[in-house]
Amino acid sequence: MIRNILFIIMILGMFTKSYAKYENLAYNFSFKSIDGGIIPLSNFKNSVIVVVNVASRCGYTPQYTDLQKIWSNYKKDKFIVIGVPTNNFKQEPGSNEEIKKFCETNFGISFPITEKVDVIGNNAHPFFKWARKNHGLSAIPKWNFHKIIINKEGKVSTTFSSFTNPTSKKFIDTIEKELKM
Repeated sequence: MIRNILFIIMILGMFTKSYAKYENLAYNFSFKSIDGGIIPLSNFKNSVIVVVNVASRCGYTPQYTDLQKIWSNYKKDKFIVIGVPTNNFKQEPGSNEEIKKFCETNFGISFPITEKVDVIGNNAHPFFKWARKNHGLSAIPKWNFHKIIINKEGKVSTTFSSFTNPTSKKFIDTIEKELKM
């Protein structure tokens, strides 16, 4: 009997993400731009949004090239990449000006970059707290270049760890599926 109840609880737990009760959508949040302006996510309603915490001194930093590539390939299809610099993992010590120069000079980045913020812990940007609350532990960045995909409804669709390259088949298939919805 107890075994059956545990099995039912386990099965129901598998579906909790799809039934998350969102009090807010991603569109309720904004970031300060690395240029000093504001990046309201409401500007990207009905778009697929990829929010990626980034750093210039990380082993995954070459993913900037692939993030720029997918941004260039899909931006005409209501797709946006937003880079969020953080020093939570001690790999982004630079100032906002230094980060911006690094991204433009080394990778030709043209997608929006935010100012440097925390993405984990009590001081995490409200967007990252919201993602965790509504999507669970997989939304918490474990390292730099963690990717959170927001669907056209403004909800977390899925997340990808740092290991997943933005031009991998798995990542591209997910983006293309979300764009068709």
